[in-house]
Amino acid sequence: MSAMDPTEIFRQEASELFEVLEGALLDLGQRPDDRELVDSAFRALHTIKGSGAMFGFDKVASFTHEFETAFDRVRKGEIKPTQELISVALAAKDYIRALIEDPQSTDDVIGEAILDDLKRFVSFDQPAAAVVEIAEAPPLAPGGSKQAGWHLYLEFESHILRNGSNPLDLLEDLCKLGPCFVVPVTDGIPFLDEMEPEDCYLKWDVKLHAACDKDAIDDVFMFVQDELKLTLSPLEHVEAPAPAPLFQLLDEEPAPMAEMPAPPVELPAAPVAEQPVVKSEPKSEPRPEPKPEAKREERGIATVRVQAERLDELMDRVGELVIAQARLTQLAASGSDLSIKMIAEEIERLASSLRDTTMGARMVPIGSLFGRFRRLVHDLSRDLSKPVEFVTSGEDTELDKTMIECLADPLVHLIRNAIDHGIEDNATRAANGKTEQGRIELAAVHSGAQVLVTVKDNGGGLNTARIRAKAEEQGLIAAGAVLTDHEIHQFLFHPGFSTAQTISALSGRGVGMDVVKRTIENMRGSIDLSTRPGQGTTVTLRLPLTLAIIEGLLIRVGEGRYIIPLPAVEECVELTAEDERSRGRNFLNVRGNLVPFLRLREIMSSSGSPDKHQKTIIISTGETRVGLVADQIIGNHQTVIKSLSKLHSDVTIFSGATILGDGTAALILDVAQLVAMAQSKVEKQHISEAA
Repeated sequence: MSAMDPTEIFRQEASELFEVLEGALLDLGQRPDDRELVDSAFRALHTIKGSGAMFGFDKVASFTHEFETAFDRVRKGEIKPTQELISVALAAKDYIRALIEDPQSTDDVIGEAILDDLKRFVSFDQPAAAVVEIAEAPPLAPGGSKQAGWHLYLEFESHILRNGSNPLDLLEDLCKLGPCFVVPVTDGIPFLDEMEPEDCYLKWDVKLHAACDKDAIDDVFMFVQDELKLTLSPLEHVEAPAPAPLFQLLDEEPAPMAEMPAPPVELPAAPVAEQPVVKSEPKSEPRPEPKPEAKREERGIATVRVQAERLDELMDRVGELVIAQARLTQLAASGSDLSIKMIAEEIERLASSLRDTTMGARMVPIGSLFGRFRRLVHDLSRDLSKPVEFVTSGEDTELDKTMIECLADPLVHLIRNAIDHGIEDNATRAANGKTEQGRIELAAVHSGAQVLVTVKDNGGGLNTARIRAKAEEQGLIAAGAVLTDHEIHQFLFHPGFSTAQTISALSGRGVGMDVVKRTIENMRGSIDLSTRPGQGTTVTLRLPLTLAIIEGLLIRVGEGRYIIPLPAVEECVELTAEDERSRGRNFLNVRGNLVPFLRLREIMSSSGSPDKHQKTIIISTGETRVGLVADQIIGNHQTVIKSLSKLHSDVTIFSGATILGDGTAALILDVAQLVAMAQSKVEKQHISEAA
């Protein structure tokens, strides 16, 4: 098993940081005074810069440094995060992502243009001046003044340099908080022949003369907390002026030889005075030392990054195990050996538990997908000059990772259509008495073993007359044909169908909704479309939790056996003699409610005579209920879904197949298609009766 490429690991971690950064920037545009958002964006930038430099992405580190400089000023409260700055920051984020994911596609000119835009909002000279003031502050401090501060003792893990962190950079950041007196502790340095060049042996004793809080110090070391033993105590009084910072001394390279004789005269005195503090502090508080170690161990086992391909392979193996377990159960049932039956039951229980655990490992909160569309709405709102409020709910709803990946493209098309076609322009909304700002709601909720994903807008709704006229123009229906509104709205999903007057970068080619329908149907889902003229449109996607293994109800129709997804089954009733006599109407009376039913023997063209006591399985999608008449209900069955070949792509009433315990195949019924078939029959019957 080969180790994963470190640069690929960095790209994956950077992708997560980009999501955090983008979310913080978009929220900052709405809440510019939220300091936590600024800190979140700054932390993401700082991590990208440091990790990029460690993995050799020098351009990323350099560009992000300028980006970080701008947000350092925002963080300090020196400038306000305006909408213009947020837009440039988002463009800078996109450029950094391109530098990491596809460096060949980037151009330095683009990066320079983005930095020029940043310079229009942030003066890059001011941060440099601030650094000079910090560096010069210690010598200018009055000698007899008393100043509050902190006493720090820093002991880094020896491997910190190998992880790309530089203690000197951290000390420099600490000096920016105020005047610092830094004394290196060298008692841990080994002899030269015992020294590892990549290990850190120095410790530091620091006196920080700044009235800052503990959180400001924690922010400096936030990324190395697991690699640092920090002893911190208040420094209440300072009776002498603090010497110049360590970095000011280190930077004075032009004349080191001339000044070297003088400092040694004073420096021994200062360390001698400070030496007891250096040695006593770590020994006086030995208890905090093991805490970072324990903390790191807890974090190490909290999460494990696993390649998606391995999860897919594990799911395939579990599927094969379920099939083998079904065969074992069938063999045990056909025999009389009680011990074999007990083992079969135990294997069935373990296989079911392993299946649930494996499927749970593949579940991902849908919020990881919803977060991507905030940027889409932000950009479309700006490009179309339509103020839009984007609201999400149900982000914690979990869905199989494969479903998440497949769902991204359909939701992009639905949201684009909602903003471009659904939300009216400002003048139209004002004329209709609506608020200037449109609203897009994206929600997810569990419904049994399904997940309902809803895209709702408060725009003008669907123009049924316009859709019908366009369908007649394209020859999809004859002029004057009698169709329900539901049937007319289905033309929106026809390939090449569009009601847009002109072709633009966003719409007009009739591709989007066709992609939505095909993708959702391939996911064994369905689409519900509802609209209210002048009030908006709601598109609901009904999706299964997973595409791998489901609980199914095994039935027999003639000589064939079929699977109905168990979450869609409401109840099972017997087909009565009275129902048999009503062949013309095909309706069941279920506790006073009329439910249309389909005879599966007729649909499957089964040979032979039906069983004397036929059963009806009541299924539902949404609020629509339909009965399916079968010869026999065999029982519950763990169904490992296998895709049908392309040769069967035109057979719409089946969504897949599975292998039974005896090795034969059983087709999985597509509930959504069967319900649609029943609805079509009912509507045609109503139209014929009305005529």
